[in-house]
Amino acid sequence: MTSNPILPGFHPDPSICRAGDDFYLVTSSFEYLPGVPIFHSRDLLRWKQIGNVLDRDDQLVLSGLSSGGVYAPTLRYCDGRFWMITTNVEEFGKGHLIVTATDPAGPWSTPVYTAGALGIDPDLTWDRDGTCYLTWASVLEENAISQAAINPGTGTLLTEPRALWSGTGLAHPEAPHLYHRNSWWYLLLAEGGTERGHAVSVARSRSITGPYEGNPANPILTHRSTSHPVQNTGHADLVELPSGDWAAVYLGVRPRGTTPMFHVNGRESFLAAIRWEDDWPVFDENHYPVPEPDTAFDDDFSAPVLNPRWISPGIHPARLAAPASHGGVAVTATDSPGRRGLLAVRAKDAHWEASAVIDAGRARLALRLDDAHWAGVDAQGESITVRAVIGGLDHVVADAPRAHPGAVTLTVRAVAAPPGAGGPDQVELGYQETDTLHILARVDGRYFSTEVAGGFTGRTIGIEALADVAVVSRFSYRPASPLATL
Repeated sequence: MTSNPILPGFHPDPSICRAGDDFYLVTSSFEYLPGVPIFHSRDLLRWKQIGNVLDRDDQLVLSGLSSGGVYAPTLRYCDGRFWMITTNVEEFGKGHLIVTATDPAGPWSTPVYTAGALGIDPDLTWDRDGTCYLTWASVLEENAISQAAINPGTGTLLTEPRALWSGTGLAHPEAPHLYHRNSWWYLLLAEGGTERGHAVSVARSRSITGPYEGNPANPILTHRSTSHPVQNTGHADLVELPSGDWAAVYLGVRPRGTTPMFHVNGRESFLAAIRWEDDWPVFDENHYPVPEPDTAFDDDFSAPVLNPRWISPGIHPARLAAPASHGGVAVTATDSPGRRGLLAVRAKDAHWEASAVIDAGRARLALRLDDAHWAGVDAQGESITVRAVIGGLDHVVADAPRAHPGAVTLTVRAVAAPPGAGGPDQVELGYQETDTLHILARVDGRYFSTEVAGGFTGRTIGIEALADVAVVSRFSYRPASPLATL
């Protein structure tokens, strides 16, 4: 049995589709820009990010509010065109947004909105006669999955919304997806909330519009009340393979530490096979030998554009960072209220180390869960300081003079928690000068976990200019031994 995710680190709410022999997958992005990362695979096991669906101001503008922004997307392929629908909760009253593309790497169209369909987790499905249906978790009817026929090119609802199914009675029925197989329509739901009670349930009908009958074996996927290393499993999406077999992607977390256990890298994307028994889907989590993902990278910013892995809360990274005149990247400080000028990547491993070479300017290398839970190591003139923000507490944890002027390498890493500490890990912050590494502070990692901070995201690590412009010549990230010491 594998517990390896196919997309490690803060890649929740996966949605998958197939075009020929190619698979494409999108996930939620919340307050980070660009929005909705998109990945490609040929074997379902190894995925490469090919872009971000919402990467322009005419598609998405966000405030950077923690766990706001873009919620669960759905990706579909129909008649030679890719369709992506999602909800920007900062534009909740406009309905869901729909964009299309002929190339999944982009460009994607300017959005249209589904006025009159208020809720989250929208799905698009085409009936056998070509009619497109929008299905979503409604906020207008309690615990109801709603559906309406729609013109997906304009977002116009063609019928009045109607309740479709309320699930099995668990809390928060959401994440609906519809599929057709062997004259049955299947309605897949997430239930129980996205925490430890998360589950997947299914119902079926001979008609896309219902009525739907629940599977007597529901829920068909859950790890609640078990000791499985992957918890919170749910929010699944199915795809038919060229062979006629089926597979599923779903989200889960990998909590660590003592009770209640803590997950820090967010909700991740996992893979399972689907068997069909008596015309019902059955999850087989042991079918695919998911390999350990290769997460290490070095970026010297010599490419003409930023790699699509780079994100920033509330600001497009291309607006925040530009090529520096003598190499590297120039990161600009921002004075926009409520927007953090953090050029960041997702943390993807249980234990890792990240470093940034600061050539000029005042800069910070930070670990961020949200704006109220983060820690950073700052290079400011003749000193290096470590600052931690935990809820309402904002404290300079350490301060050390710099022995040498010029470039400095800032370091943040996550290592094993000390024996008996109880947290998921320990965050170490320091710097390197003239081949000597210095750890200035160690902070309990539980303070940068979802169980403490709340929300729907995971840890990111990034560079922030503290004044004017900071020049960064290299950023490195790699998995590390949990017991590694500087």
